[in-house]
Amino acid sequence: MSEKHIDEFSGVSTTGHEWDGIRELDNPMPRWWVWTYYITIVWALGYVIAYPAWPLISDATKGVLNWSSRTEIRNELAAAEAAKADYVAAVAAKSVDEILADDNLRTFATAAGAASFKVNCVQCHGSGATGSKGFPNLNDDDWLWGGKITDIAQTIAHGIRFAADPDTRVSDMPSFADTLEPAQIAAVASFAASLSGLPHDAAKAEAGKSLFADNCASCHGEAGKGNREMGAPDLTDAIALYVASEADIERQIRTPMNGVMPAWQGRLGETAVKELATYVYSLGGGEQ
Repeated sequence: MSEKHIDEFSGVSTTGHEWDGIRELDNPMPRWWVWTYYITIVWALGYVIAYPAWPLISDATKGVLNWSSRTEIRNELAAAEAAKADYVAAVAAKSVDEILADDNLRTFATAAGAASFKVNCVQCHGSGATGSKGFPNLNDDDWLWGGKITDIAQTIAHGIRFAADPDTRVSDMPSFADTLEPAQIAAVASFAASLSGLPHDAAKAEAGKSLFADNCASCHGEAGKGNREMGAPDLTDAIALYVASEADIERQIRTPMNGVMPAWQGRLGETAVKELATYVYSLGGGEQ
């Protein structure tokens, strides 16, 4: 057995390990570190005994405390539900107008509606409720069916063109491809574009004025201001779901797109619909 190497500077023996001429001193570990190490071992053993630790074939050891993270979550959720139970009951019992009039209840319903919106509505209306082509922006003050909170609640509850709900809102724009000649459709499109200030052919717009009066004014009004009773949009405000140009308008007249919004009351319940309506109303476009 070879003698241990003694470091000539410190007088401490080395471990025998050497890297590029550098030797490792065989100093003992600090006492505090050793005791900390022993304590962690004892702590680990205690933890294994007290809490779930060892996986089994279809389960895991329960531990003497019988603690479970799932049980913990269930208890926390139950506590949260209990804490908001009074508010939920109040929302269920009151109308949307009464909810708006109560500051505390409005705050609660707005927060609850925002959470529900993120789960159920962002897929179409976007995370900021700004919509996209074919899906309305809920932040502006342009409403097909009215912007009062009762109108909003009605739309959310029963949807638009949702065949499964007998109370759904219905406003199908017909196709004029078989009613008007291509040149007439182009003329009406030019006139409709002129109502909102979109670039258009002035000569065709003048020719389309009478055609608009004969074929479109019954829904959109003689001045193109729309009709909320029928869900007919205002054509004068440059806010449109499907069009952004004269060519888009022409295409919509020829082969109209009629979107569908599902009815949410059957899925989420009346209380959730009230909360969603309160949230949407709070975005800034709601009307008194």
